[in-house]
Amino acid sequence: MKKFTRSKITQSIKFACYMGTAVTLLSPMANAAEVTNEGADNVERIQVTGSRIRSTDLQEFTPVQTISGAEIDTSSVANIQELLLKNPAFGSPGISRTNSNFSTSSAGVATVDLRNLGSSRTLVLVNGKRVVSGIPGSSAVDLNTIPAQFIERVEVISGGASAVYGSDALAGVVNIILKKDFEGLELEGQFGQSSEGDGEESQLQVTFGSTSADGKGNVMFHGSYTDQGAVFSRDRERSAVDQISLGRLTGDINDVFTPSRPFFSSFPPQGRFDAGDTRFTYDSAGNLINSFSTNGSDTQEANGFNRNAFRTIAIPTERYLLAGSANYEFTEGWVASLNGNYASSQTQTELEPFPFSTDDIYPVDGQAAIEYANFIENDAGEIEKIILRNAFVPDAIFDAATDTNGDGLKDISFARRLADIGPRGNIADRDSFQITASVEGELSDTWSLNAFYSYGQTKESQVSSGQINVLNFRSAFESVINPETGLAECRDEIARAQGCVPLSPFGEGSITPEAAAYVNASGLLSTFVSQKTAGVTFSGELFDLPAGTVGTAFGVDYREEFSRDEFDALQQAGLNAGNAIPRTEGKFDVIEYFGEVQVPLLADLPLVQRLDLKAAVRFSDYSTVGNTTSWDVGLNWAPIDEVKLRVVRAQSTRAPNIGELFSPPSQTFPSVTDPCVDVTLTSTGALDDACRADASVLSNIQANGGTFTLNQSDIQGVSGFNRGNPELKEEVGTSLVAGITYSPEGIPVLENFDFNFDYFDIEIEDAIVSTPRNFILDQCYGGDTTFCDFITRRNVSSATNSIGSLEFVDSAVTNSGGLETSGYDIVISYSKELEDYNLVGDLSSRLSYTHVIRNDVTPLPGSPVDPSNGEIGAAKDKFFLTSSYGYEDYAITWNMTYIGESYLDDQFLFNTFEAAPESAGVGSYIYHDVNVSYNPTENLELFAGVNNAFDKDPAPILTGVTGNSTGTETAAGIYDPIGRRWYAGFRMKF
Repeated sequence: MKKFTRSKITQSIKFACYMGTAVTLLSPMANAAEVTNEGADNVERIQVTGSRIRSTDLQEFTPVQTISGAEIDTSSVANIQELLLKNPAFGSPGISRTNSNFSTSSAGVATVDLRNLGSSRTLVLVNGKRVVSGIPGSSAVDLNTIPAQFIERVEVISGGASAVYGSDALAGVVNIILKKDFEGLELEGQFGQSSEGDGEESQLQVTFGSTSADGKGNVMFHGSYTDQGAVFSRDRERSAVDQISLGRLTGDINDVFTPSRPFFSSFPPQGRFDAGDTRFTYDSAGNLINSFSTNGSDTQEANGFNRNAFRTIAIPTERYLLAGSANYEFTEGWVASLNGNYASSQTQTELEPFPFSTDDIYPVDGQAAIEYANFIENDAGEIEKIILRNAFVPDAIFDAATDTNGDGLKDISFARRLADIGPRGNIADRDSFQITASVEGELSDTWSLNAFYSYGQTKESQVSSGQINVLNFRSAFESVINPETGLAECRDEIARAQGCVPLSPFGEGSITPEAAAYVNASGLLSTFVSQKTAGVTFSGELFDLPAGTVGTAFGVDYREEFSRDEFDALQQAGLNAGNAIPRTEGKFDVIEYFGEVQVPLLADLPLVQRLDLKAAVRFSDYSTVGNTTSWDVGLNWAPIDEVKLRVVRAQSTRAPNIGELFSPPSQTFPSVTDPCVDVTLTSTGALDDACRADASVLSNIQANGGTFTLNQSDIQGVSGFNRGNPELKEEVGTSLVAGITYSPEGIPVLENFDFNFDYFDIEIEDAIVSTPRNFILDQCYGGDTTFCDFITRRNVSSATNSIGSLEFVDSAVTNSGGLETSGYDIVISYSKELEDYNLVGDLSSRLSYTHVIRNDVTPLPGSPVDPSNGEIGAAKDKFFLTSSYGYEDYAITWNMTYIGESYLDDQFLFNTFEAAPESAGVGSYIYHDVNVSYNPTENLELFAGVNNAFDKDPAPILTGVTGNSTGTETAAGIYDPIGRRWYAGFRMKF
């Protein structure tokens, strides 16, 4: 396609926006089912989610699932994410309050993921407008910034919608529609906690609205405060003690859901020390002993460390939210609006103290010298070599130590949990605001204009605790006794001048507060994300056909995105013994032309009550990937009034985000399975030969009695770097959605009955993926040696890690992936006044059910397809049933969430147990929530409820099993890790 001239397009859009702002301030585009101001003929023009056409004769093409404000009220959720995740169309969230405790950034953010295609492929809108991202480098919206009780409804569109809304809508759209034209004052408050006495949750909200005396203006304000308390791993029996799947130890798939506990860390607070051929530690009484047992035995107490005593299941989150709007009809048919919202949140993570070893300060050989050679000039002018001893090393360790690196000086190695420094964790303060100004009005009886400008930004300031300055630690460790004072001092003169404080790692509590302060290095993170959007849309009616009026919409949009995240200098260099994460900064802009048309083909004929055609196209010019095109075309057929059939075919695009494009190599610690485990000197096969061809793997085999063997630190100590790719192209997705709606008429018992069935099929080509590390390992040792460049094994052994163990497995993003999913949704709703059956009260119910037929991932072109359908987090069958009964001033609502049986990841099963897919899994899970309410007066409502009413335990997705959320002993983004929770509150309206 011919490339657009950016300067001309920029001029055109600026002119259009200036034209709108010259009239007045601008307002967001109308919401789904929003009724505009009446035109000269007093006829309503309507716009629905999934289209920009405003017409008097509009028919809905795109299937929409709606979550009403009443449903939000009866759920009493603090964050709309909690309710959306019950909808079966949504997959496992990328980030939530219960699965992000170990995140170095964005912990506690709340995102959603339609169809399990990724949060970046789910477009979240507010009032039909884009929202600034809550995660640096990403397009994912943080739902913590949306006030749940200020939401009128949420509409969910499945399938590609890029032709209407632009990039990121490959899986669909979540359109959050806020309340408007509110009159009066509403107060709401509630408190709750878990049945275990933790996870306290408080909410307080106020909403105010007023309309001018002439009815032309309206102002609204909403303020809310929520405080969700922490839930710690130690306070749930299943996760109170460090453990691992027994199957990871026995190799027996039948043991995969059985915990082996304790499975303590081999990094204890008292330290473990290797000197010569002897390993030392301290017992519980503080005595130095020459044996170490991580998990204990019949003859020795456990010397390991229980990490779960510090970990968090649910991150405490505190939020302040403000939202407001004002609109005024300044002349007949023209309305100016200003909308804004501000969110301030604080989250706090907590995890165990840092596991530190000599590998961190002496990375070459992992050996720490405890003897130091000083060279001085004596009185005779000769150079003398003076051997100094470490000031703190105990005699037993010193005597057992040997020279391991040939420099003539004794060395040891140690591993120690830095409990003296304190637990790790971070406190993150996030601030986000968005302001939108717009104008909309009638250009004529049949044409309207909508123009807007919006600016949003998100800032995060994070302080992390428990990190170490490895350079200072080395200087502090290399301490000697000053012969003049008899006191310990840092050996290096320059370090002493810079305030070095001697440090002893020998024994629990041996690090003094002064030494701890010297080596402590609080981590800092600063992020900034901004988004500017503007656009003009013209909508109207072209001409009449025998079947109705041809409607259209067209216009131009502009968007600019910027993102920056920057850790402190030590973190960027990896000198705090943690991940090396460099600064990331980038931006892009895009100019887009779009158009839609709806054509009524036939009407009022036998078996053709109505037949409409709809088509849309969007041409986009990105500063990064150039030109892209999105389109959709659909048919809507109503053979009779009670039945509507629809089919939509679409092509959608997603441009790479800033993180995918510009992220420099950043360190991570992934969970991988080493394919060389259990390879022996005599085992046969191509994989065995490839493993033994690596000299370090062969050395490991020879050192372990003829079998490649890893220790616990090897399994937990794999690192790697993720890289962005500025050469990325856009993703292209095609989708097909076909469905039927049945709403019977003339049958009294089915008067308010609706049945919807929709089939979806979504395929994404050139998907932007970070090549899976297990796939890299499998390819390298399966014959494709080009992947071996991403793998680094340790070529020496240390006190912590074995020779030949994996040190780094790197990965980078490419347009090499493919994603495919298909299935169908069924939504059934029914309501009835029971007096028709001589009963009392009103009954309503809605069932949302999703069955997934396939969910496939292709890591690279030509590689085997990895089917994830039916795996943990991607159950084939899910449903959500809500039923309410009301009588006079009382009401009760019962919600049921069903997650079908699910299996462990097939790659994990094969690599770990050589087991076939679906050979190990968990059964179906059902959660029940109940809410009751009472209205003692017209203006007061009292309510109470219980979530997870039967205290259903989560699936045992244990440590060591793919899908585990660290510290929870389950897949905490899928199964409820907290347990039964109750709440009670009130609503007052004036």
